[in-house]
Amino acid sequence: MALQGIDISNWQKGINLDALAIDFAICKATQGASYVSPDCDRQMQQAMKRGLLVGVYHYVNGAGVDAEAQHFANSIKGYLGKALIVLDWEQGDNAAWGNTGYLDSLVAKVKALTGVTPLIYASQSVFPWDIAKKHGCGTWVAQYANNNTTGLQSNPWNEGAYSCDIRQYSSCGRLDGWGGNLDLNKAYMDAAKWQQFAAVGGAAQPAPTPTAPATGVENMDALDLVAGVFRDEYGKDDDRRKALGSRYDEVQKIVNHICSASAETLAKETWAGDYRNGSERKAILAHRYDEVMAIINGNVESGQTYTVKSGDTLSGIAAKFGTTYQKIAAKNGITNPNIIYPGQRLKI
Repeated sequence: MALQGIDISNWQKGINLDALAIDFAICKATQGASYVSPDCDRQMQQAMKRGLLVGVYHYVNGAGVDAEAQHFANSIKGYLGKALIVLDWEQGDNAAWGNTGYLDSLVAKVKALTGVTPLIYASQSVFPWDIAKKHGCGTWVAQYANNNTTGLQSNPWNEGAYSCDIRQYSSCGRLDGWGGNLDLNKAYMDAAKWQQFAAVGGAAQPAPTPTAPATGVENMDALDLVAGVFRDEYGKDDDRRKALGSRYDEVQKIVNHICSASAETLAKETWAGDYRNGSERKAILAHRYDEVMAIINGNVESGQTYTVKSGDTLSGIAAKFGTTYQKIAAKNGITNPNIIYPGQRLKI
């Protein structure tokens, strides 16, 4: 059995969860050592009153293991035993990024303070499977086919390429009852298992080990394979050719291009959206990432502007320019980041 749902934060302030055809809602509760999402409790109370399965998440920012764990635990006391809890591990606004030991310690501390084993949320290309397995954490994996708008999907792109408990398959979801973008998710469980994750003192769920699909690399996206090559997952020379099989020429061509192209060329391609966003972009560009982002950030600092095109989202524009949608919204006086218009000229 599977469940369909959304994850939300204060960017969806005022959302009417009664109007959405979903099974669950996971709400941002906290970030760092002091931030509390202003709309979290209203969102949670409405979701629980309706009978939705619920969860709360903490966005890790590296403020200190003890401080973050204590802040999260204190803020969600009223939801313990009712909601599964999640640690959101991303690159943006996270001083601890790259230090998986920090995440390891944070998982242990949150578990000790709450009596609940948290799930871990991260992008597929950088997912900390070893930490999830060590602590018995549930796994919530983000991987998108593209940034096109979509409704709920029964069979998201690349489903089955690895095992996970929840899959976030779009950040550009559109559902009747809300006018802006939503993160859409599919949970590979029933209500009983959801409640097992939420139970205080309950047995930890064994984290699934990522498994290859029956056809191996055939169903994987080329950019995911490129990131794997740069992580040396497929070996070199003949070993790589054997591991990648019929995908070798396609993948190696991209690898060669990233290694040999000028930083200016890669920056233009990054602006065009060729190499995804955030931590996924870093994994794909590998050793070229810093020099490419230096060019992108240099252009941003020079006062660049951007004209909105049909289908653009503020988060997508921010990702192209190596900034955040919050900064663009602030510079342009945008109160609702889910609403921008074709032809609108934005200061970056």
